[in-house]
Amino acid sequence: MNGGVSAGASRADGGANRRTLIAQRGPPSRVAQSAAMQTIAAMPLGVKTFLAYALVILAGIGLSLRWVVDQAISAPISPIGILWMILLAYTIFTTTLTLQRKEAAYTLALGLASLTVPAVPLLVLAGLWPYAIPVAIVSIVLFRTLTRPPVRAWLNEQ
Repeated sequence: MNGGVSAGASRADGGANRRTLIAQRGPPSRVAQSAAMQTIAAMPLGVKTFLAYALVILAGIGLSLRWVVDQAISAPISPIGILWMILLAYTIFTTTLTLQRKEAAYTLALGLASLTVPAVPLLVLAGLWPYAIPVAIVSIVLFRTLTRPPVRAWLNEQ
């Protein structure tokens, strides 16, 4: 019985200690936001550009997932479904490594950025010039910013 009483007392003290801690340091969300903002501010432009590109890919996958699921209803394994899942996994893995500042993220990020290269001639051959021009610009910006020395220096964790 004493164990239960002391556990209850320690919980009550823990709540008081937490309030004291919050009063001294501010809410935990502000501390976390501050650390996240410092990390984002310290990122080189190439890393920020790549992360924006990766988020656009993830948004595109998310928006087109309904179509992939509709195809999976008629055939449990479809080539487009496999391709989409590989792209999703590759993008999430590369983004995670980039946020963790791992060296391997550099090569994987260049690989993900290289998906823009074949997209340009495919769009031109399909007669979609208005779409080919922005994709070409994104491709050039991605490769110019990703291949700069500050990106290599920032992605330095083993």
